Amino acid sequence: MDVWRRLLLTTVCGVAVASIYSAQTVLPPMGDSLGVSAEQTGWIVSVGQFGYLVGLVLLVPLGDVVTNRRRLIAVHLAVTAAGLFVTASASAAWTAFAGLALAGMFAVVVQTTVAYAATVSPPAERGRTIGVVTSGVVLGILGARFVTGVLAQAWGWRSMYIALGALALALAALVLRALPPEGDTRRPVGYRQALVSLGGLFGERLFLTRGLIAFFLFASFGTLWSGLSLPLTDAPRHLSESQIGLFGIAGLVGALGAARAGRWADAGRAVQASGLALTLLIVSWAAIAELSSSLWLLAVGIVVLDFAVQVVHVSNQHVLTTAHPERTSSVIGGYMVFYSLGSALGAAATTSVFSSHGWGAPSLLGAAFATCALIVWATDARRRGAAPRDGAGTTDARREEERQSDDAEQVVPVSDRSGVF
Repeated sequence: MDVWRRLLLTTVCGVAVASIYSAQTVLPPMGDSLGVSAEQTGWIVSVGQFGYLVGLVLLVPLGDVVTNRRRLIAVHLAVTAAGLFVTASASAAWTAFAGLALAGMFAVVVQTTVAYAATVSPPAERGRTIGVVTSGVVLGILGARFVTGVLAQAWGWRSMYIALGALALALAALVLRALPPEGDTRRPVGYRQALVSLGGLFGERLFLTRGLIAFFLFASFGTLWSGLSLPLTDAPRHLSESQIGLFGIAGLVGALGAARAGRWADAGRAVQASGLALTLLIVSWAAIAELSSSLWLLAVGIVVLDFAVQVVHVSNQHVLTTAHPERTSSVIGGYMVFYSLGSALGAAATTSVFSSHGWGAPSLLGAAFATCALIVWATDARRRGAAPRDGAGTTDARREEERQSDDAEQVVPVSDRSGVF
């Protein structure tokens, strides 16, 4: 795949993710315009996350059902654009919520895009292609905060949704025109079969453990990024939307700095890297809590937090995709359910507690979520360390679970880690 097609797919991922997260820099003015109270503004972000959750369950399996993922990508982008335009034109909160939910639901085009990229790339270039394409996700989550902040300050918050919607429509047309057909030999499964396969994962200990870690991890992440604009626009800072967006650049530095996480996982250190990163995540909140006294400490805390989140996120997906190489799309889709729920919880909770108790309360809440994630990790590590290794008193199911967990820590080629969000 040439560089321009990689860039196109990267942009698709970035725009899709930005459609969910762009509101985080403009919550106060957006809430005022729509008549949403200060303690309820977190729902502006949460509703998109819940839409994304529905999309993970109902739409992601379509990638294993249809034979033309290119057309599926274009349709998802077009519907995402429709949701963004509804949001931009909303005069009441319920209309904006409906538009955000629709855009969030079809933002799962990211998973289909990554699967398409893996399929059309030659084996020797697959790892490189996936790495480039998924970088669009990080750019969409963090970089969009700055870009949309500038747009919102210049032309109001509605302008950023109009711009994203127009870009999504243009990308839908480009996908159909510029991307080649997949030409793969895979045998699509039925929609019901794909859903059953996804649901079966929730009965597996390895999957649930990594899912719970992701739930608390992204609840902590959502607590920061959905609440950060509230104290920064308030007295005594009174920062503009574009100034707040600059902190997204700090987060981008931290997230991209975690690029080595994949190499650590390849070297068999995914579990150890997760434990260290979760400890750093807790420490980062000590710096973030000093927002009122030092913006420099806040920036340092943001860099560390986003570094830690990316390390754990990559490690989780490495473990799961290695344990389930035959159904990568399903396992990533199911894992992202925990991501979506955690992000929505953090977004809703942070605005509520900030309104009542100031920035100290969200800081404690974010640290508490991070601590819960570390407890889940430590409990699982202790269980695995105490598990009998000679097979005595161990059921077949337990032995298979231990085998999968151990296999997931071994070295695998980078090119095998397709579908990583």
